Amino acid sequence: MQNTVSVIIVSYNTLDHVKSCLNALKDQSIHEIIVVDNASKDGTPEFIEQNHPEVKLIKNPNNRGFGAANNQGIAAMTGTLAFLLNSDCISQPGSIATLAEPFQDSQVIATGGKLLNPDGTLQQSACSQLTLWAVACEQFLLEKLFPRSTFFSPYWQSARIVSKTDQPTEVAQVMGACLMFRPIEKFDERFFLYCEDTELCHRLKNHGRIFYVPQAEFTHALGASSSGNRWWSIAMYNRGKELYFKIHGSPIAQFLCFSINRHGALLRLIIKPREAKQWWRVLTAPFAGPALPPDAKL
Repeated sequence: MQNTVSVIIVSYNTLDHVKSCLNALKDQSIHEIIVVDNASKDGTPEFIEQNHPEVKLIKNPNNRGFGAANNQGIAAMTGTLAFLLNSDCISQPGSIATLAEPFQDSQVIATGGKLLNPDGTLQQSACSQLTLWAVACEQFLLEKLFPRSTFFSPYWQSARIVSKTDQPTEVAQVMGACLMFRPIEKFDERFFLYCEDTELCHRLKNHGRIFYVPQAEFTHALGASSSGNRWWSIAMYNRGKELYFKIHGSPIAQFLCFSINRHGALLRLIIKPREAKQWWRVLTAPFAGPALPPDAKL
């Protein structure tokens, strides 16, 4: 059976990005486009209604977060492959079809494309399995000090892959900003934002193989919907890692991750005095994570 691709875009106050994202989807090999809007206040749903009648629009009265909103899109899709695309991602011509090619093999469960920064440089988007050691290497800056070391920088794999090949390469996970998969699993909605894609890929691996596809290129602005509150984004990312270890490890693993994250924040508080306020807020964030935005709803 021929696979058909349903593109699912979650939007939250990123109107300009949504315009560019939708424009780049013209003439792509897709079955349908679904936009799930998380109560944007910048006119995003009105713009889509007026200018893109072909888009299936779901308007949430509250900000439900990344995972829950994508689950709504997955529930509404009619294609055979779900393609999650961040609103700040621009698909290059032919990239969606290229990302779908590996699914001709029934053992392939998910694929992710090569993400590029707006200046054309490579953005890390393929990873090995998340471990406590990988968290420690990140938090204690070992991966920055020894970026070429597979021991001290074990997590990110994109740069290593593209330096060797442009062919699809099997990995443990790819980023949810550009994730195509057979919709047999959904996001765990305990995650509001960050690491929900890591947890999803962990479960998808139980069903098949995940590939990073360098020839499928997408430009990604990275963090457009959360760029105005960096300390909150960092604290939410930390909380996501801790929740992941609680689910797929134990309460002890969760606490160890929490401790590593806080020591990493303390280290940055010491070595980055100009950013002291930011890192103090990360360091002192509640164990359950920072408060969600006022318009949020889990």
